[in-house]
Amino acid sequence: MTDSSSVPLQPPPNCAEHPECLEDWGYLNYLPSVAANAVFVVLFALGLVTQGVLAFRHRTWGFSIAMLIGTILEVIGYGGRIGLHYDVFIDTWFIMYLCCLTIAPALFSAAVYLSLSRILAICGETLSFLKGRSITLIFISCDFISLVLQAAGGAIASTAMSSATRDMGVNIMIAGLSSQVAATTAFSLLCLQIMWNTRRHPERVKVNSEGFRRGKGFRGFIWAIAIATVTILIRCSFRVAELSEGFKGKVANDEPLFIVFESVMMVICVCVLTIAHPGLTLGARWNTGEFHWRLKRYQREEKYHNHQRRAPAEGTAKSKDFPSGTSSEHGGTSKEGIAVGEAGGLA
Repeated sequence: MTDSSSVPLQPPPNCAEHPECLEDWGYLNYLPSVAANAVFVVLFALGLVTQGVLAFRHRTWGFSIAMLIGTILEVIGYGGRIGLHYDVFIDTWFIMYLCCLTIAPALFSAAVYLSLSRILAICGETLSFLKGRSITLIFISCDFISLVLQAAGGAIASTAMSSATRDMGVNIMIAGLSSQVAATTAFSLLCLQIMWNTRRHPERVKVNSEGFRRGKGFRGFIWAIAIATVTILIRCSFRVAELSEGFKGKVANDEPLFIVFESVMMVICVCVLTIAHPGLTLGARWNTGEFHWRLKRYQREEKYHNHQRRAPAEGTAKSKDFPSGTSSEHGGTSKEGIAVGEAGGLA
């Protein structure tokens, strides 16, 4: 892909065999390794299948949907890189690689953000200055904005017909990645604050969670969230540095660096979130962190239906206590009413 003001439509014959020509015309300055990328296709495909099985078995839908979509995108993205090996001049392969691998980690972040509200529900929401529901809404919103920016930037950059348009797309992607780095950093600081409060203010921790918190399952889940957060932060920071030089920069065309800081980081992320899947480690307690407004709405509806069911029974009871012709409000009795009637008749 040339750096001139407009991108020519067709490279010269045998261009991929010449480094200078490849640098000028290719979407990458190198041909991605088929073997390495095939390994990552297999690894993410295994993660996808495992996450799917765990999702249907444990019904952790919010977490699982994010992980499933993320792993699907990873498989497609590395498939695109394999395609680039055979034809580095076709934009279809480049779009598959760029957009899918850029977006996927944002979905893994969403799964991590959802998990913290569950952890707080188990340990005690007073450990954080934000409620579990607020944490989910704030960070998922940030994640969504980041995802939209990265997707839009990737689409613009990968289909650009001029260097100016391509640079604009890259800048939008950098903005999305930077926002993800900022959100992940803020999330990490919030997690550290919760850990600090757990040790510093043990009275804030739910007493009935003591035994569960000390179990291997819960501790394993905490470690998985911590490792996943670190890997996502490392990966996003690398991609910001990579794209800051553009697609033709040195970092963007160093496959070993890409494999270490993109591929391996995301494999570790998916691996720990699969091994310590909340269905396996938290079990039914995962559902304790659902949004409270849903619970309150359910309680209001249940109370209303119970009231509706009691109303006819209460009406029947009142009719038995006060037969027709009886006025409980005035304290009168049916005998008194009859006596008054008789007196009126005599008069």
